[in-house]
Amino acid sequence: MNDPVAVIILAAGLGTRMKSNKAKVLHELLDRPMILYVVETARQIVEKNITLVVGHQADEVRNIVSETMDVTYAHQEQQLGTAHAVNTALPFIPDEIREIIILYGDVPLLTTRTIRRLLNDHHAAKRDITVLGVEIKNPTGYGRILQDEQGKVLRIVEETDASAEQKQVRSINTGIYCIKKNCLIETLRQVSADNAQGEYYLTDIIEIGNRMGKTIGAVFCDDADEVVGINTWEELNAAEALIRMRLSKTA
Repeated sequence: MNDPVAVIILAAGLGTRMKSNKAKVLHELLDRPMILYVVETARQIVEKNITLVVGHQADEVRNIVSETMDVTYAHQEQQLGTAHAVNTALPFIPDEIREIIILYGDVPLLTTRTIRRLLNDHHAAKRDITVLGVEIKNPTGYGRILQDEQGKVLRIVEETDASAEQKQVRSINTGIYCIKKNCLIETLRQVSADNAQGEYYLTDIIEIGNRMGKTIGAVFCDDADEVVGINTWEELNAAEALIRMRLSKTA
């Protein structure tokens, strides 16, 4: 029997590249705010153990989600990075929870099938951390997943820090994880903001976890479209076209 699972959804950002005053997750796909797609998908996995990290236009995000779904809200007053956002949510996770899945409010195309694969593989391999990755032809601009010959994830290296050899790696990090709660708590304590942006990055838990002797691996998504984050109007329009295509296949 699987351990109790919770989902944390990061949805605090404004989304400046949208060139809009509206919080990014409130932009609509087929006349519905994209955050609703993510919360609905999460609800099919865990039913009620969902914590939504809000920030920009927090009240409006709460009002829209609460109209149809019952979730817990964690308010990230300052956006100090993804690790900081997850830390904001941890106090709201029930004590009985043993595993946490981390999702993003601006990745609305992810399917329950892929999340279940991530969770099932994580359990079957008895890992502390499982990263959801995807293989793409042109990985330029993305963080690379570096693995050893046995498939253990050693670290995630960002494009700006990658060597010429590492830039040849086509396995990229989606930012989506399944992780044991105790491991998440332990590794987050050691994440620092000692970087050019002065932010706390969730990717740092991989290197920290390895130093602590944690078991870390990866599952790869079959469809790169599922894990595309929406940052621009062009990406929003492309995502809407993909949702229309999905609906036409099920009609």
